[in-house]
Amino acid sequence: MSLTASGHKCVVEKETDKMKKDWVGYPKGLVRVTPGRWLFTAAYTKFADKYYNFKFKQSDVVVNTWPKCGTTWVQEIVWTMTNNPDLNHPMADLPVVIRSPFLEFDMLIDGHDLAASEDNPLVLGFQAVCPGKNPADGIMLQISESASDPRIIKTHLPLSLLSPSLLDTAKVVYVARNPKDVLVSYCHHSRILKMHGYMGSFEDFVQYFVDDDLLYSPYWLHVKEAWEKRHHPNMHFIFYEDLKTDVLGELNKLNTFLDTKLTEDQLNNIVKHTSYSEMKVRNVLGADINDSSIFYPDITSTDGGFFRKGETGDWKSKLTPELEAKVDSWISKNAEDIDISFKYSL
Repeated sequence: MSLTASGHKCVVEKETDKMKKDWVGYPKGLVRVTPGRWLFTAAYTKFADKYYNFKFKQSDVVVNTWPKCGTTWVQEIVWTMTNNPDLNHPMADLPVVIRSPFLEFDMLIDGHDLAASEDNPLVLGFQAVCPGKNPADGIMLQISESASDPRIIKTHLPLSLLSPSLLDTAKVVYVARNPKDVLVSYCHHSRILKMHGYMGSFEDFVQYFVDDDLLYSPYWLHVKEAWEKRHHPNMHFIFYEDLKTDVLGELNKLNTFLDTKLTEDQLNNIVKHTSYSEMKVRNVLGADINDSSIFYPDITSTDGGFFRKGETGDWKSKLTPELEAKVDSWISKNAEDIDISFKYSL
């Protein structure tokens, strides 16, 4: 057990033989962080204090979500609203991960060769943004520190593991999505990306989900921490399903929250520019789905890439009645002490 400077305990997770077999993307193992029993890769312990003590600015906007809740979509929306409302910014064609850095990405790629190639977009972006700096100190962490203002920073870390002064300093846009679609999307995500390397069945993935044995779990605690802060003037809580139903209406709310003062024409242009189809064509990730160092191309060719469907209600085609009953029981148990209502279809 180790203790971070922030007082959080990091306990090595004793992985079962089955977990090691199902998850080949975590070669250095996993840790539990308490309180909360958050599950992360072992590299979290290397960067934990840097994440907790990260210096946020008043001009920052933090896009905070549990995985697969519309993070990339909202990143692109917020970055475009704050940096590129007229769609003419010279950096607009750079990968979103460079324009809107993923704070704790270093703990995910630790143990992989994703940044080994000099022509890797991540390495090229790091060299451009952080000339002369040591990548061993955290590629994405340093990109986050060096990004130009206003910084739009993405993180899946729960609020309790980020700076206690975050909400009193920067603005936070939290995006929540119904857990049934989250688990379907996260399973696909974990299967196509080598940094996760999920080799198990969908049925087993559901069990990992309800047992809080997925990276960034527990899901409900993550949502609850943000929901409790939803009335803070620097917190804007969005439901993914509301964004799907009325994107222009949600952008108007963001326009007020971010104080971006965009015109109706600008907002309409941003709606189109950040639509699912436009983002897929523009390849905002800057990654080739046939890149075998990042993806499993055989899976992306049969089941879709990073941008697969983005639908609400896709869980209906994946969950059997037995699995749905298991998830419903888990939802009922965990939603007892939170007055939150998700939309499971549109």
